[in-house]
Amino acid sequence: MRQFGELEAVVMDRLWALGRPATVREVLTGLDRDPVPAYTTVMTIMDNLHRKGVLERHSEGRAWAYRPIHSRAEHDAALMTGVLDASTDRAAALLKFADAIGPAELARLRELMDSDGAERS
Repeated sequence: MRQFGELEAVVMDRLWALGRPATVREVLTGLDRDPVPAYTTVMTIMDNLHRKGVLERHSEGRAWAYRPIHSRAEHDAALMTGVLDASTDRAAALLKFADAIGPAELARLRELMDSDGAERS
């Protein structure tokens, strides 16, 4: 899985925040960006994300309603896994990651790993 471009990330953030299928107009209405991109720009981005397999869509009247195929957490995990897979020294990369996240996040990671999986969704 690849990282998104700047406008792709803004569109995906909006779709994940909505938590439901949304039309281009609905996504455009809630974009927190100055200047607000043109309708056709957002439509092209969403169509491209659909063609790349990131969004699925269904017809809603005369418009398409789009929704992410993966949750934000699934996407983020795939990005992290991709970085780890590209590393020539996985152990060193994991240790540097553990150092970078700090003690509170490391403790939370330990808790999650020790849990029965109920919190891993």
